[in-house]
Amino acid sequence: MTMARMAAVAALTAGLAACATIDRARERFVRIPNRCADQAVQIYFEPGAAELTAEGRAVIRQASEEARGCTVSSVEVTGLSDAAGASEANLELSKRRAQSVTAALAAAGLPAAEFRVAAAGETGSATADGSTTPLRRRADVVLHMSRD
Repeated sequence: MTMARMAAVAALTAGLAACATIDRARERFVRIPNRCADQAVQIYFEPGAAELTAEGRAVIRQASEEARGCTVSSVEVTGLSDAAGASEANLELSKRRAQSVTAALAAAGLPAAEFRVAAAGETGSATADGSTTPLRRRADVVLHMSRD
């Protein structure tokens, strides 16, 4: 190999290594810092179900990732249901939804925190004309966070 060729290979190698370094440096500056502000999310369920959907798991995973590096002082989880069916069954369903979300948050790696879990059942789920509100098939989650 000639000296010119060896110099070209060395320059190319150094240039490619610099590109990798630049990419890593850019990631440190381009990312928006986690502000550790309180966060509220809603996890929706299928009618009559307490099992998390793929979308629900994705929302929980995202909330857990955003909480990393923060102090999570407390987590509020409130299970809700619509007014379809018996009141007692709806209260039980909302409890199961809250428990399902709480377990998923812990499994997703949410930093240790005090959990407050509640169930509202169908309370407030009917409109003025008596129809049910489908958006009540959910669990509301509030993460109370601060900077470490």
